[in-house]
Amino acid sequence: MDRTRRDRALLAAVVFTVLLAQTLLYPGVPDLVAALGATTELDASMWFLVAEFAAFVAFVGVWGAASDAAGRRVPFIAAGSVGGCVGYAALAAAGAVTTLSFEAVLVVRALQGAATIGAFSLAMTMLMDLAGGHGRNMGAAGIAIGLGTATGAPLGGQLTELDPLAPLVLASALLLAAGALVVRVDDRTPEREESLRAALDDLVGTPALGIPYAFGFIDRLTAGFFALVGTLYFRAAFDLGAGNTGLMLALFFAPFALLQYPFGALSDRVGRRLPILAGSALYGLGVVAVGRAPTVELAGAGMVLVGVLGALMAPATMALVTDLAPASERGAAMGGFNLFGSLGFLAGFLVGGTVADAYGFETAFLVAGSVEVLLALVTLPVLLRLDVERAETFGGTEEA
Repeated sequence: MDRTRRDRALLAAVVFTVLLAQTLLYPGVPDLVAALGATTELDASMWFLVAEFAAFVAFVGVWGAASDAAGRRVPFIAAGSVGGCVGYAALAAAGAVTTLSFEAVLVVRALQGAATIGAFSLAMTMLMDLAGGHGRNMGAAGIAIGLGTATGAPLGGQLTELDPLAPLVLASALLLAAGALVVRVDDRTPEREESLRAALDDLVGTPALGIPYAFGFIDRLTAGFFALVGTLYFRAAFDLGAGNTGLMLALFFAPFALLQYPFGALSDRVGRRLPILAGSALYGLGVVAVGRAPTVELAGAGMVLVGVLGALMAPATMALVTDLAPASERGAAMGGFNLFGSLGFLAGFLVGGTVADAYGFETAFLVAGSVEVLLALVTLPVLLRLDVERAETFGGTEEA
C-alpha cells in the first residue's frame, strides 16, 4: 500500500472513530443526563447536546488557525483526540465517582467538544487535501461518516441498557485509539484556513455556494433534530428502551450510510438538481410522516424511507460544492460546507428541543419537515438557473 492510500485509510479511520464515539451517546441521552445529575429530561438532554456543538462551532477556527501557524496538522489531531478522550473519561467519572452539578457537567461537555472538533475537522481537512483524486477522498470521508453514525446509534443503545455511563467509557477509549492512529500519518503543511470568516469569504466570491450551504445546514438540522427529539419521541410514544431506540435511529443511519456512494454516482450521471430538489422535498414529508406514525412499525418504515432520501440528496449537495468552487478552492469550500452543517446540528437541537417542549412532538416534527420542504421550493428557481460543469466527484460527467 502506498503512502497516500495508507494515509487515506488512517484518516478515514480517525473520522469514523470520532463519529462513532459521538453517536454512541444519542440513543441513551435521557438516561445519561439523569445519571449525570439532571432533573429534567428534554431540557437537560438538549443542553447536553448543545454544549458540544456550540464548542464545535466556536473552536473549529481556533484549531485551524493554530495548525496554520505551526505549519503542521498531525500533532493537533492527536492533541484533539487525547483531549476528547480525557473529556469523555471526565464525564464518566462525574457520573460514577464525583458529585459535580449538572452545570459543571455541561462545562466539561463543552471542553470535550472543543477538543474533539480539532481531531475531526483537521482529519477531514487532511483527507480532502490528499493526492489521488478528490472523488476517492470524498468517498472515503462519506463512508467513514456514514458507518460511524450507523454503528454508533445501535451500539450506544445496547451499551446504555447495561449502564448509562458505558457509552462514555467506550467513547474515551475510541478517542485514544484515534490519537494513536493519526501519528502514523505523514504530516502535510496546511494550505487553507477553516473558519466562519473563511466560509463567508468563499460565499462572497462564489455566491452560488449559498445553495449547497443552505441545504447542508437544513439537512444537518434535521439530523440534530432526530438525535434529540427523535430519541425522546420514540421512547415516549412507543415506550422503547435505549436499545430499541438505538435500533430505530439505525433504521435511518444504515441506508443513509450505505447508499450515499451509489446515489452520488447517480448524481454524476443525471445531475445534482433532481436528487437535491426531489430528495429534499420528499425527505421533509418523510420527517413529518414519522412524527405522525400511529405504530412503531410504521415509524420504523418511515425512518428507513427518510434514510434512503437523505442518501439521495446528501452526496449530490456535497458534490455541488465541488462543482461550484474553483479547483484550487474546493477544500476551503468543503470546510465551509461542514461548518454550516455544524451550525445546522446546533440549530436542530435548539429549535427541535424548544418547539417540542412548548408545543409537543407532533408540532416539532411538522416544523422540522416543513423547513426542508420550504427550502426546496424557495431554491427551485435558483437551482434551475445554475449551469456549471460537474466535477468527477463519484465518477461522472458534464453538467449540473
